[in-house]
Amino acid sequence: MVKKTNYDSEFCGSLPLNHINVIQQYGYLLVVDNQTLQILQVSENIGQLLGRDFTELIGVLLNEFTDTTLLNELLKRFESRSKDKIPLTLNIFDKTYPTTAHFKEKFTILEIEKAEFSSERSFTQVYEDLKYTIASLELCETAEEVSTAIVKELKRLTGFDGVMMYRFDSDWNGTVIAQDKTAPELEDYMGHTFPASDVPKQARDLYLKNPYRQIPDRDYQAVKLYPVINPVTNTFIDLSDCNLRGVASVHLEYLKNMNVSSSMSIRIIHDGALWGLIACHHVKPYYLNFELCSICELLSSISSNRISAIIHKTNFDQETELQHQQTELIAQVYASNNLLTGLFSDANNNLLKMFNAGGVIATYRGGYEILGRVPDRDMLDNMILWLQHKTSGNIFVTEQLTDAFEEAEPYASVASGALVIPIDAEKGEFIICFRPEVVQTISWGGDPNNAIRFEPDGKKYHPRASFKIWQQTVHNTAVAWSKLEIAAADRLKSFIYEYTSKETQEF
Repeated sequence: MVKKTNYDSEFCGSLPLNHINVIQQYGYLLVVDNQTLQILQVSENIGQLLGRDFTELIGVLLNEFTDTTLLNELLKRFESRSKDKIPLTLNIFDKTYPTTAHFKEKFTILEIEKAEFSSERSFTQVYEDLKYTIASLELCETAEEVSTAIVKELKRLTGFDGVMMYRFDSDWNGTVIAQDKTAPELEDYMGHTFPASDVPKQARDLYLKNPYRQIPDRDYQAVKLYPVINPVTNTFIDLSDCNLRGVASVHLEYLKNMNVSSSMSIRIIHDGALWGLIACHHVKPYYLNFELCSICELLSSISSNRISAIIHKTNFDQETELQHQQTELIAQVYASNNLLTGLFSDANNNLLKMFNAGGVIATYRGGYEILGRVPDRDMLDNMILWLQHKTSGNIFVTEQLTDAFEEAEPYASVASGALVIPIDAEKGEFIICFRPEVVQTISWGGDPNNAIRFEPDGKKYHPRASFKIWQQTVHNTAVAWSKLEIAAADRLKSFIYEYTSKETQEF
């Protein structure tokens, strides 16, 4: 019997992706001193841009190659905010290049893209193109509708062969909820789930700093930095928020196994956390210019805001309903002048309905109330004894009760999930809501148990070679209790404490 498994990878999450110390070849990198604008560090391909050997540029003033007036003004404006990154243009030898300036405490990183800045489209043209996309997103009423709309629009705007959105679950597995593709060489991943190890913690953290990640050519020749060690930090330079940052070889192999030569990932943020990723794929090498990348960044923000607005409204409606039900329950308790009677008597308003449970029991002062489907009395008595040592008077929740309490396994069909509200834990007085097992069939994009393959030396490793559907049936798992339901249980616990304390005094 397969139980729910966490596929997040501690090994992948420990790889120093931000200190990779190489860049992709579609741009150049310069590091300059904030006070003097002397060049401190360069990418070894910089000679293509500045016309001098990269070893000769260290210590040279940047104003020998470009007008630094704007850069100086920005440095003054952002000197007290060392983590800002600002887009600008640099004119070098009568050519204009799109540039991103990353302002650090003592130095500034300049990312200069090779493709010259293009002004073929006016702001009005760009706005006209975007306003219909924005309008369509505003009409969406669910996160799935937003996902479908933004995937379709990004496919049209960017020209990628395929675009898909995958949403993360609580264990950081990503399920594809929207897809639009035209290239037959790309697999159909709609409804497939990718294990958390595919986007490990370190990579997820980097998306909080970068709205998008572009890899125009998986077979690019990595460009080293010179000198290797940053002279200010005396370490590898931190390229966390740099678009040009090089790519880990295991990810390049991952793309190859997917038959993808070019990719772009765009983040979706909700409440400051990564909610999902939009993955854009192309069968051949494909470069998205600075203007289109900026549009993708804007759409990332707009989509995130729309999805957040929908989630907040859904949560508000649920919280309002939970508070209404709790108010009614409290009124019933006072009307009946009995805790258990008030919580259980009304068939239209009771704990079963409030917590969307399949069954609920309560023990209080020798009383024993049962509603719905619950395990037999012997198992419940044993569980209460177990809870006396488990809860310490706090709310206890689980969607995999059999993992915590083995005796529950024969009763998984009615009790795979549990929410426990202590009345008096020391006396074995509890309210326990149960949720039944929900058997899940997960269609994984490849076997998640083989997400990483190590060679015999134990050092070299590879991603899984196949992304063909691999189905897994998960048992002994219930629908998870939401944060709002847990908060409601905590509020109910506080009321019960006050009520029983008063009842004890009167008694």
